[in-house]
Amino acid sequence: MARRLEGKRAVVTGAGVGIGLGVAMDFANEGAQVVLHYANSAKSANEAVKKMIEGGGKATVVQGDLSVVKDCIRMIDEAAEFMGGIDILVNNAGMTARRSFLEIDQEFYDSVLNLNMRGYFFCAQQAVRHMIEQGKGGSIINMTSIHAFLSMSEYAAYASTKGAIVSFTRQLAKEMLEHKIRVNALAPGMIEVPRHLENPLYDHERACQNHIWGRVGTPEDCAKLTTFLASDDADFITAQIISIDGGATAGQGGKPMKIKKD
Repeated sequence: MARRLEGKRAVVTGAGVGIGLGVAMDFANEGAQVVLHYANSAKSANEAVKKMIEGGGKATVVQGDLSVVKDCIRMIDEAAEFMGGIDILVNNAGMTARRSFLEIDQEFYDSVLNLNMRGYFFCAQQAVRHMIEQGKGGSIINMTSIHAFLSMSEYAAYASTKGAIVSFTRQLAKEMLEHKIRVNALAPGMIEVPRHLENPLYDHERACQNHIWGRVGTPEDCAKLTTFLASDDADFITAQIISIDGGATAGQGGKPMKIKKD
């Protein structure tokens, strides 16, 4: 059975843990060469690459602080050199940060903005340069959040960056039409990632009970959708923001659906 990303060359940022790691592993399983970017999660990123290579794939890691523009450019160029080009970029690296609006200072604001938005912008810009030179089109997928559409206390800085990613995605998609580069975004809701499980106050069962769908999301949920958007099966899809949130953006009215377990 043909794999969806056979022969594709992909870069996934923030791929050491969580959603990014899930996406990178699914890409490799679907036949893509993968470069996993990480900032601080060297161990898990290298372990993932080892598994990919043992499975017959081609993969490597590149470290970088994507709040720094020169690191964005260097990371993309190193990835392109390793794979001989780039067909897919997943902009996933980011930080979730909460602080009361009146307590947000310039240092806090800049740290969130520079990674969550500026990093996306300049990684995409450098990847686009490679895609245009190759002349075969490409796919860029940006990770935004339902925080771009739903208001919650203490997320003014974070939500601002996620809203900016929505606008950036649509604008870039428009500009890239002539080059056949598709640009879409995923807006995840509650996705259970390591930082939740490492928090002693986090309660998995309560999180599931409080969720409208009856469970929280997983990195694998996001990975499956990202793989589809990156594949040729999604050739007619661009400039779209797709929520993957178990219905959260539909509102919290009514009782959560009960999911029958095997």
